[in-house]
Amino acid sequence: MNRPVRVLIADDQALLRTGFRLLIESVPDLAVAGEAADGEQAVELALRLRPDVVLMDIRMPGMDGLEATRRICADPDAVDTRVLVLTTFDLDEYVYAALRGGASGFLLKDILPADLLAALRVVAAGDALLAPAVTRRLIHEFAGRHEPRPRLARELAGLTPREREVLRLVARGLPNRGIAEHLGLSIATVKTHVRRLLAKLDAHDRAQLVVIAYETGVVTAGGNPPSTG
Repeated sequence: MNRPVRVLIADDQALLRTGFRLLIESVPDLAVAGEAADGEQAVELALRLRPDVVLMDIRMPGMDGLEATRRICADPDAVDTRVLVLTTFDLDEYVYAALRGGASGFLLKDILPADLLAALRVVAAGDALLAPAVTRRLIHEFAGRHEPRPRLARELAGLTPREREVLRLVARGLPNRGIAEHLGLSIATVKTHVRRLLAKLDAHDRAQLVVIAYETGVVTAGGNPPSTG
């Protein structure tokens, strides 16, 4: 039997932490690795406990969830840890900053319990938790306010034409199966292209590929996702 997905809960409200703990521990395939009351403690515990997922509140006293996310995602010792941020609003600059800093996705705090559990599983499996329509609106609102990271122009120039195609489709929200169908490739080949994109662009996961694609103009917020048939 596979070990349960280990979750670190980071929230300054003790009542919410308790609620999340009870929910997570109600299913056999998830477990609570620890609890943090602020960003500094979240970073310390993430690096020490190496959880699979950090469930990260954005607004916390002292070091907030944004800075904690950046520190965790930038630390080579936490390369296998994913961060899932919690927010009150789905279109809010804090969410964009969290995605830019390495978060794998975001959830609204009024999410249904079953959906939260499913989200933790999705992120632990290495997938991004990004609703394409919401993500396009979010990035359209905020991407133009940030200069693309300087190294990206050079790294984008090193992509093959096929890799750029795959990057565009990842940014449009297509899963590997949808990309494979659109390009007439096997799913295994698509996975290989995605792994190469992550390595070449130094991206933590698919969520960062989406942000990079929009920030650098590889895709634009006004476009529509391609049809998969």
